[in-house]
Amino acid sequence: MATSIFSRREFSAAVSKSLALLFAIPGLPTLLDAAKRKPIPDGAIRLNFNENPYGPSPKAVATLDSCAKISFRYPDDAVLELQDAIATKSGVAPENVVLGCGSTEILRAVDATYLASAENVVAADPTFEAVLDYARVLHRNPVKIPLTADHRHDLPKMAAACTSKTGVIYICNPNNPTGTLVTREEMAAFVAAVPPATLILVDEAYNDFVTDPRYASAIALIPQYPNVIVARTFSKIYGMAGMRLGYAIGAKEQIARISAQLLQDNVNAAVVAAALASLHDEPNVVACRERLVATRTWLCDALAHDGRSFIPSHANFVMIDMGSDVLPYIEEFKSRNIYVGRKFPSIPNFLRVTIGTQSEIESFVAALRQLAPASAPKAA
Repeated sequence: MATSIFSRREFSAAVSKSLALLFAIPGLPTLLDAAKRKPIPDGAIRLNFNENPYGPSPKAVATLDSCAKISFRYPDDAVLELQDAIATKSGVAPENVVLGCGSTEILRAVDATYLASAENVVAADPTFEAVLDYARVLHRNPVKIPLTADHRHDLPKMAAACTSKTGVIYICNPNNPTGTLVTREEMAAFVAAVPPATLILVDEAYNDFVTDPRYASAIALIPQYPNVIVARTFSKIYGMAGMRLGYAIGAKEQIARISAQLLQDNVNAAVVAAALASLHDEPNVVACRERLVATRTWLCDALAHDGRSFIPSHANFVMIDMGSDVLPYIEEFKSRNIYVGRKFPSIPNFLRVTIGTQSEIESFVAALRQLAPASAPKAA
């Protein structure tokens, strides 16, 4: 019998050819994108990824220090305890909660579940792109609905875009990158207008930064509308972006369906322990919210004083109208060791700036005034 043995060079060539074909799929997010990024130098002001600059709860940090002793065990019992804690906090039953490796795993699992027999996903433009990226991987069509003139979700047009071919409609509330809000009344009317066969995925990653009394979580709509699923994350207010933990809340049947698409043992013992400690440290959440909202207000006041146009934000970032393409400004800030958000093609003049510490934002404003002097600063 004839045999064929690959040399290392032949094997490498075959793998490279396969990867080239895979990455040639239009719109497919790739690991190569991450490889192109250069490391951010130590000491840089990082205002680009909407992280919490104050980090995890001190109680979570203390818990992490003792996690080595549980590292040899699977975290099954701790996962159940965390699901119970999230359920209690959210006013639902434990079977209405499932954990993910970051909320992005939840978004991917929703696409895998509800786009299996559907053709498209409806979302705002711009919004957080993960749901659309995963849809492209599945060879499904993203249907983008432009934001309104005041940079908010155009809910009537989004609902009208849902057809029998639509598997998922995605609402990021507050929206990333604009920071704008869908109010309680608007969300209720929207959910009622969407066909029951379409899954409504509401991403509430930034809900903890909202102070507007018109806002309410979509969790309250789930008993009446079982086609609603809410995604949450520990990456933002809890300061655990690097630890990758998110969760979904939904009707029992929907949670069971998306659970089938998740990796088994998809969260680790350390992050579960840290999350439990964080949930039990509400004073730290309140303190972080107050500090970040105060700095957000300070930034917006400074922008208004300078006569700059910006989008009022309900999240931990602000979009500033630079008046022209933001790419040169991004590079100029980088040359000053300040990293800001990327360019968003549908609103190329707007620069997204994460709310950092007060001193970081003051440094950003000082650099902004040097790079783009205000045309008509207002009197103090």
